[in-house]
Parts: sequence; structure tokens; C-alpha cells
Amino acid sequence: MTSGRVIHNLALVGFMGAGKSSVGQLVAAQLRFRFVDTDELIGARAGKTIPSIFADEGEPQFREYERAVVDEFQTFHRTVIATGGGLITIEENLNSLKIHALVICLWASPETIWERVRSQTHRPLLQTPDPLTKIRQLLAEREPFYRRADVLVNTEMRSVKEVVHHVIHQFRLARGHSSHQ
Repeated sequence: MTSGRVIHNLALVGFMGAGKSSVGQLVAAQLRFRFVDTDELIGARAGKTIPSIFADEGEPQFREYERAVVDEFQTFHRTVIATGGGLITIEENLNSLKIHALVICLWASPETIWERVRSQTHRPLLQTPDPLTKIRQLLAEREPFYRRADVLVNTEMRSVKEVVHHVIHQFRLARGHSSHQ
């Protein structure tokens, strides 16, 4: 971490189904931080669901909504941010988050992700005849971006409670090393 960073937020990145929302809500409660989910925020502002935005306006417009939301986060303090799975594939989003937040990537295998999301109908990128292959493809494309997070946390074979504990520990370590609290 660079010495100029002032970490006052925590951003969880990673693929859909990695646990960003469930882990993020528990981390926020334990730290007494606010919790924000970028997809929920975008959906509320657009007045429609994420699948509807993808269908009506396309993925490029959705990514533009994400970028605008990420820019706002620089004014936030004491916030746990759960991002959409593709948010940090745009470099300026990752760079913006790293100004004020410790960026932690939650990671899981394609098979585990598929088990976690297979019954969910709100995943527009999985509306395909072979979702597991699509998950493998997207994970492979996004892995270089995910690896640029400050910390990678493997969620395989770990309970949500264990992941929450690890995330909080990493956040406290980073805050101890940042120049300002």
C-alpha cells in the first residue's frame, strides 16, 4: 500500500456469488459502518432492476452508472461497499476505490460460484444455455483485475463467519498502516 492512502472505507470486489453482499453486511454491522451495494444503489436510482437495465439499455450503460456511483464513494466515510462483479474491470473504478478504501477481493471456484447462484434469476450474465462455461470464461477474463485488489480472500471451504473475521482483520491491519485514521 502506498503511504499516501487514507483508508476509511472497505470495498469488496469479486465475482457474483463470491459473498460480497452477505459478508459485507456482516462486516459493516461489526465495524458499525454503513453498507452500500452498488447494484442496489444503481437499481434504485434507475428505477429498475439490474436485468432490466441490461435488457433495456445494455451493459455499456450499466457500466457508466457504476462509474458514476464509484466516483461518489470518495466522499463516503465508514462505509463497506459491495461492488458488482464487473465493476473493477474498468481500471478507473479500481483506482478510484483505492484512493479511500481497502479493496478486498472475495474469491471462489467456478463450480462453487455456480452452486451458489444456480437458483438465482437476477443474474443477467448467466442467461445462457451453459452458465458454468460462462462463469469460467468471465472469471478467466476478470481474474487479472481481481488480482489487483489489495487483498484476496478465498471463500472456498470457509464459513461466512470465518470470511467476515478475516476481512475485518485485514481492514484493521491496513488502517493501522495508513497514515491517517
